[in-house]
Amino acid sequence: MQSEFSGLKNRFRDVVTSEEQLREVVGVPPRRAIDKVVRTIDEHSRCFIGHSPFILVASAETAGCLDISPRGDPAGFVKVLDDRTLAIPDRLGNRRLDTFRNVLRNENIGLIFLVPGITYTLRISGKAIIVRDRELRETLAVNGKLPDHALVVGVEYVLSHCPKCMIRSGLWDPARWPATGDMPTFAETLIAHAKLAESVAEVQAMIDQSNRERLY
Repeated sequence: MQSEFSGLKNRFRDVVTSEEQLREVVGVPPRRAIDKVVRTIDEHSRCFIGHSPFILVASAETAGCLDISPRGDPAGFVKVLDDRTLAIPDRLGNRRLDTFRNVLRNENIGLIFLVPGITYTLRISGKAIIVRDRELRETLAVNGKLPDHALVVGVEYVLSHCPKCMIRSGLWDPARWPATGDMPTFAETLIAHAKLAESVAEVQAMIDQSNRERLY
């Protein structure tokens, strides 16, 4: 893996190797960009979390290999337990447990909260543990079904992220969405990547059944 990375660096002539090189081009951040970092979940962050139906969870294994996992549920599914603690339900999935396996080895965690139609995002970083306390899982139930586990995050810093990426991407503007008619389906991609012997129709049927019966 290291040799592959070395090969990557050798492909380019002008590789940045220090923050000083970055600062020569980008400059220093304005004071407000530095001061916007807070250490607790205040009323503004709490409101954003309460409106968010979709988050991205970043975790890393011991060696540093990163994983980013999407999580979604009805808005407000991430519970604010207090001004320094969050709880994220773990719904039924593919049983890979990438995030959980990472957390067991490396407690550091990063979150990005999104709210449809809102162009800025909320970023939170901290330390995570995996919890099975029933009384907590009961507060995270949907349709009477409790998650098997909750990811509890001890918050270390919170900051809002400016809307430029959303404006550039047109993420919430249907008129700017790309045409997707030439995209492979999830079933086609799964067959190609996992080298499955089943047909597209068979794999699609399995996906459809899972989506119907294993949301919660």
